[in-house]
Amino acid sequence: MTTSREVRLKSRPVGLPTAENFDLTTVTLPPLAQGEVQVRNDWMTVDPYMRGRMNDAKSYSPPFALGEAMHGGAVGRVIASEDPGFKVGDLVQSNYGWREAFNAHASMVQKLDPMGLPAQAFLGVAGMPGMTAYAGLLRVAALKEGDVVFVSAASGAVGSMVCQIAKLRGHKVIGSAGGADKVRFLKEELGVDEAIDYKAVPSLMKALEQAAPEGIDVYFENVGGEHLEAALNSARPFARFALCGMISMYNATTPPPGPRNIALAVGKQIRMEGFIVSSHYDLLQAFHHDLAEWHAAGKLKWKETVVEGIERAPEAFLKLFSGENFGKMLVKLS
Repeated sequence: MTTSREVRLKSRPVGLPTAENFDLTTVTLPPLAQGEVQVRNDWMTVDPYMRGRMNDAKSYSPPFALGEAMHGGAVGRVIASEDPGFKVGDLVQSNYGWREAFNAHASMVQKLDPMGLPAQAFLGVAGMPGMTAYAGLLRVAALKEGDVVFVSAASGAVGSMVCQIAKLRGHKVIGSAGGADKVRFLKEELGVDEAIDYKAVPSLMKALEQAAPEGIDVYFENVGGEHLEAALNSARPFARFALCGMISMYNATTPPPGPRNIALAVGKQIRMEGFIVSSHYDLLQAFHHDLAEWHAAGKLKWKETVVEGIERAPEAFLKLFSGENFGKMLVKLS
């Protein structure tokens, strides 16, 4: 019999989650039924969107249930199979993160072709974050020749891919990140044209004006708040904003004030569009094709912050909201 430790949602947080909202439990997995596989996870991801699923509120994704294991992206190996399509040792991806091992119907896991990439890359640059960047920049923001692109949380899993895709297509890119190391990564490794340390400047709005005196055409939104106000201020007529996330607001206990300069969107005729990556998976084949070419040419770079052990998964999750992660935040399980 296989035992597995799993993280459950113990209580719903008010404001910033704490360790007390989580519970670590050991379970014994039952024998496999016909058509099922048993997987031991090697890696799992923690992502900002999971904060919304901790609330008992209607959203595009159902809330986590109290007293049950949470869910999220994971990569692991098949350790037993009662399905002819899978054999022991197969590398698979699933949404059964937050646990060390699990049983599931074979239809709930997907075989992975590593494409020369490390397995955990399929939780970052080659996975949902990479696909989010690809769809958000190329379809939602409708990137076109000559665009100047501004990216918030530019050193993160999604933002760093947005920066790279825009640079690979020949665009001027301005990235915002918190801390000297992250800014150095943006400039020296990703090759962005201007990098703003939003923690070190007295005014983000003025810093963006200086970085993009001619204005911006595309804003990829990951943060909200002052970043959105700065982007509105610097936007050129007919700018397009791809609204991916607003992490600065996720733990607010009262509704945060709206952008004070939102009226600029009218006169500048700005198009602002929120999006969820699951609505754009028709682009997956194109994304994988481009990804393989970029990787083969040595043009992709990414950062990972790794925390080891399922018992530290809540800690890894909480670090997202203090900006302690550099690139993709991952939990190594084995």
